[in-house]
Amino acid sequence: MIAIRRSSERGAADHGWLDTRYTFSFSDYYDPQHMNFRSLRVMNEDKVAPAMGFPMHGHRDMEIITFVLEGQLEHHDNMENQSIIRPGEIQRMSAGTGIRHSEFNPSDSEPVHLYQIWIMPDRTGHTPTYEQTTIPVEERAGKLKLAASNDGRDGSVTIHQDAAIYWSNLESGQAVKHELAAGRHAWVQVMRGGVKLNGETLEVGDGAAVSEESALQIVADGPSELLVFDLG
Repeated sequence: MIAIRRSSERGAADHGWLDTRYTFSFSDYYDPQHMNFRSLRVMNEDKVAPAMGFPMHGHRDMEIITFVLEGQLEHHDNMENQSIIRPGEIQRMSAGTGIRHSEFNPSDSEPVHLYQIWIMPDRTGHTPTYEQTTIPVEERAGKLKLAASNDGRDGSVTIHQDAAIYWSNLESGQAVKHELAAGRHAWVQVMRGGVKLNGETLEVGDGAAVSEESALQIVADGPSELLVFDLG
């Protein structure tokens, strides 16, 4: 069973400095039919204007994962982490018992385009931690490259949940397949381009919740970038 969440159906807010799309209920956007999918709680696509961003604010008991598609995002937190997140990098914060951070676009001329994802942890009260790594496009070209997992295998960042995130860049006509074990579910999010998912068309910004399927067969309709979540 595949339930498609079209890009045009997502929640939206335009604050001038921030243009955002919400796959699930978030902030002032509330849709009881779209609160989460399994442990996947937030799928936000943000475009932040030059020299703007989110001032210091707090989170707790959430696994927060950020991908930058274009531009740069500057991060500071109360654990003394300071970094710049660029395309090709993945950042993970385990908020645990509490973390405070800020996120700004350091450019005075270019916007930053990003996806921020929240996954509910396996329990409350983890010690807050931070991780950032690079996954070059060569490692995800034409394949599903593991980007996040519960054990940090294969160079992925570590999250406190029985979940795995795969990252892929496909050229037109390229195909990837992902087997789903019994009782597993999946979410597919198209960040660029468009694909066929088990014969269903997904365009840029679309997501799809997958249950009771044994495998995902994904074929690119053109140059595409996507995330695949394997969820308990």
